[in-house]
Amino acid sequence: MATKKETLNFQTEVKQLLNLMIHSLYSNKEIAIRELISNASDASDKLRFEALNNNDLLEGNAELKINVDFDKDKRTITIADNGIGMNKEEIIDNIGTIARSGTKEFLGKLSGDEAKDAHLIGQFGVGFYSAFIIADEVVLETKKAGQKKAFRWQSRGDGEFSIEDIQKESRGTSVTLHLKKEEDEFLDDWRLREIIKKYSDHISLPIIMKKYDFKDGKSVKTNEDETINNASAIWARNKKDVKANEYQEFYKSLTFDQEKPLAYFHNKVEGTQEYSSLLYIPSKAPFDLYDREKSLGVKLYVKRIFIMEATEKLMPQYLRFIKGVIDSNDLPLNVSREILQDSRQVESIKGGTVKKILSSLEDMAKKKPEDYKKFWGEFGRVLKEGPAEDFANKDKIANLLRFTSTYDESDEQSVSLKEYVERMKPEQENIYFITADSLSAAKNSPHLEIFKKKKIEVLILGDRVDEWMVSYLTEFADKKLQSIAKGDLDLGKLEEDSEKEQKKKIEEKAKTLVENIQKSLGDRVKEVKVTHRLTDSPSCLVVGENDISGNLERILKAAGQDTPNVKPVLEINPSHSLIKKLESYKGKPDFDRYSTVIFDQAVLAEGGQLDDPVNYVKTINDLLTKA
Repeated sequence: MATKKETLNFQTEVKQLLNLMIHSLYSNKEIAIRELISNASDASDKLRFEALNNNDLLEGNAELKINVDFDKDKRTITIADNGIGMNKEEIIDNIGTIARSGTKEFLGKLSGDEAKDAHLIGQFGVGFYSAFIIADEVVLETKKAGQKKAFRWQSRGDGEFSIEDIQKESRGTSVTLHLKKEEDEFLDDWRLREIIKKYSDHISLPIIMKKYDFKDGKSVKTNEDETINNASAIWARNKKDVKANEYQEFYKSLTFDQEKPLAYFHNKVEGTQEYSSLLYIPSKAPFDLYDREKSLGVKLYVKRIFIMEATEKLMPQYLRFIKGVIDSNDLPLNVSREILQDSRQVESIKGGTVKKILSSLEDMAKKKPEDYKKFWGEFGRVLKEGPAEDFANKDKIANLLRFTSTYDESDEQSVSLKEYVERMKPEQENIYFITADSLSAAKNSPHLEIFKKKKIEVLILGDRVDEWMVSYLTEFADKKLQSIAKGDLDLGKLEEDSEKEQKKKIEEKAKTLVENIQKSLGDRVKEVKVTHRLTDSPSCLVVGENDISGNLERILKAAGQDTPNVKPVLEINPSHSLIKKLESYKGKPDFDRYSTVIFDQAVLAEGGQLDDPVNYVKTINDLLTKA
């Protein structure tokens, strides 16, 4: 028989906290179930710990479990455990503390080490109050292990709560939710199982529900118990004890991908920071791989309780193709358990996990080149985002990058920076590359002509991300990465002294022509000069060493971003027949028209668009008619 019932009033701050909880902190109603199961698991963890020094607390029943049940008629859900339980003082401290403290103070506590401590000992904090998201009344009944008295806590989440003595035979805690009218979805066997599988599948305790059978077209509850979760986290097991097919099946259940993963990495870290990770690389890229706003594919667990999809605080965007789980025993979380706190622990987990992934990719590249080839084909362009995002691991990422090159005729991105450096000519000081809006445009760029003539290898960068990448990846193995379309071309020791002398003579001879073209084009160009890049083409465009390239300018404009007004340098090849013909028109009306055509052709060869293509076509037609 219940006795000694006390009714207490919540402080104003608690009403505010509950309102914040229901309307702001938790947008996902499923979290109420998750939090109560999490608390039940914590209570069992606490009992295990206490029983190490006092085995009598187990009361002859060491089989710890969580029971979930629902009653459609009464419209209730009950989550019960046989963990440590609570006495009256602990109910007040663990639940009532919120009532006695202001919201500000409470939030402040959760931002420090006390948040971790509260989670570890199974205290009912904010998570418990998430029950009011789906319930208009919550009843808690509990009995502490090793003690005789039991208690009932009850509240409608409004202005008051009650505590009373009750009779309860076994230790542990049960929480009964009296559901709101609009929450009928939770009074469904399949729905509850789905939530448990989603959030709590890998809790080390069995989560038990009554088995349902179909009779006469209806789902009927039986007296047979059924374990809903796996009750064993594959990532917490020793790698030696896990078979390959188990890794593959877990991947399929985690991602709903029916293909085998390309690779997986299982890692356990112990010491001051304890966490486990099981990470996968899919065989195929998803359709939304390039959507940087989507949730990352790594699930964060704390003590085998699913918390959230990992954010950039735990996994960088350039590794968003990674799937799997990270499970921490002591990761601090904020009040909603939805947003990771900035902390040294988070940074430590992120740093260790990223290094493990990059090292594993390095091993794949060395030991399984065909697998790495497949990986690069699916995810290479995403990995190229790495140098801009992860300065600490820039060198590791650089080793993993692959490019098309003038070394052979293949369009395949297969050349590493290491291979390029090993093939460099003895006198060569820079790693040369060219960027364009497509592979074809890059491979056919006139800027390559002198490099082909001298058999100097050039990396061909035709992906949109390449422009972003090379603005951060400026050197490798103490070799500068140099765009062949920026600044003055200086091949250094790759040129003979006689070649340099010949250049000076050509420049001096063409001085007047250059001045006339400059005058003709006016402010359309920054400068006109004699080129030493071209052998077959009449002209090309070049930008300053520190200016954005024409390709990057086009990319930014297409994205709706403002760009600086950069005027190009027009370089002409005096030995080309078209330039010679232009020189013959000196002082004639068609000189300006030929100068414009030469400039426009250089724009087109660069992949740019003409301001007035109609006039360009008309001019060409007129000049061809006169020829």
